[in-house]
Amino acid sequence: MAYETIKYEVDDQILTITLNRPDKLNAFNGTMQQELIDAFDAADKDDNVRAIIVTGAGRGFCAGADLSSGANTFDRDARRGPVKRLADGAVDYSDPMVRDGGGQVTLRIFKCLKPVIAAVNGPAVGIGVTMQLAMDIRIASDAARFGFVFSQRGIVPEAASSWFLPRIVGISQALEWCYSGRVFPAQEALAGRLVSKVVPPEDLLPTARALAREFAAKTAPVSVALIRQMMWRMLGADDPMEAHKVDSRGIYARGRSDDVKEGVVSFLEKRPAQFKNKVSSDMPDYFPWWTEREYK
Repeated sequence: MAYETIKYEVDDQILTITLNRPDKLNAFNGTMQQELIDAFDAADKDDNVRAIIVTGAGRGFCAGADLSSGANTFDRDARRGPVKRLADGAVDYSDPMVRDGGGQVTLRIFKCLKPVIAAVNGPAVGIGVTMQLAMDIRIASDAARFGFVFSQRGIVPEAASSWFLPRIVGISQALEWCYSGRVFPAQEALAGRLVSKVVPPEDLLPTARALAREFAAKTAPVSVALIRQMMWRMLGADDPMEAHKVDSRGIYARGRSDDVKEGVVSFLEKRPAQFKNKVSSDMPDYFPWWTEREYK
């Protein structure tokens, strides 16, 4: 698919998705929403993609929502037409037209079967930072700036960030940033554990690519896909027994696989493993049981 607002480039089994509206500081719009979802769909289907890096073109990562519609930017009725109403006139919140576009992107990233690294090259505010929260690792240039600016726009955090952000940085830090709505530098993001590294601008993509190669070089793709989903989804579990159930299914299913036989034999023979199971065709049969959720 030819994209208008992003670039999709695969090299050495690493997909780089570049937000590509540099004249608008890569501001997020409906087209970018749909293209990002499509890009992650394509990545999951492509066994040649072993890791994903998301970055921005030009001097910004993403300046947040495109505000070119002015006062009506966040008014769904004004921009798309009235949403459905119930018999008593109340909003029917099950109407898909009510759904937050940024949230649809982060939920798609959440379901991704490949490791995802954010390489934050410049300003990242609003959806520009909340979209990163569903990514596994965030690396920032020292030119990056972050802002959960919603309170200063009279709106609330979106993109499921009320679920993601406190889990990443803790509730107090999440509330401080969201209450104030201020924009803060990369070093504060590092101190608050929003990002894992801050590097000079020229080192940003090489650092992200080196990490992506480490994820891809010696690992079994199906194992990595399952590890990603296990770790993220167990953040919402209320008892370790839920993790035990999933672990047990994984150990049983993968324990019988050709990948595990190869992993053990290659270790004993002191040679690189050649894992042949594919994410596109060899995920265990229990996998959808604990991943499917519907919007209602």
